[in-house]
Amino acid sequence: MSTTIETNATGIPSGKLGIWLFLASEVMFFTGLLGAAIVLRAGYPGWKEAAHHLNVNLAAFNTFVLLTSSLTMALAVAAVERKDLKNLRLFLGITILLGLAFLGIKGIEYADKFAHNHTPGHGLFWDSYFMLTGFHGLHVIGGAIANLWVLILTFRRDFFDRAEQRVEQAGLYWHFVDVVWIFLFPILYLI
Repeated sequence: MSTTIETNATGIPSGKLGIWLFLASEVMFFTGLLGAAIVLRAGYPGWKEAAHHLNVNLAAFNTFVLLTSSLTMALAVAAVERKDLKNLRLFLGITILLGLAFLGIKGIEYADKFAHNHTPGHGLFWDSYFMLTGFHGLHVIGGAIANLWVLILTFRRDFFDRAEQRVEQAGLYWHFVDVVWIFLFPILYLI
């Protein structure tokens, strides 16, 4: 049994419109945070000195991990379009694991910072760093949960009734999380 896709007056499927509206609000949220960090960096003399304590190599590797997860998410979308359940499950699983690996590496980085007393409350840079990366990390967790939910749904008999929409919406969110990191990485680690 096939279900119809709910659309609205725009003709865009409701779920797709909903995720785009949600992502628009998230763009505004992160734009405000990133804009504040850029302004603070320009006006805070200790910013560059504090930033030298970050592990650029570890963050670059973590960037590779997260960008690779975008590839596996795109492969999951391609698999659902072909109704290839085996590869859909594989690529969703790898995407989730890479997201968790990103968080684990970020946890290693956090542990190092805390060991050296580079913590929130010890300067404007560290407050900004932990706020930006912390909020991003929460979004990675949210994306991993969304992908896990879709992965669990693949075991339902009626999964393919709305499969493409579910995977596409989870993919849009996951790619958004990756794009945010592409802005965070240079602002915090490179500039």
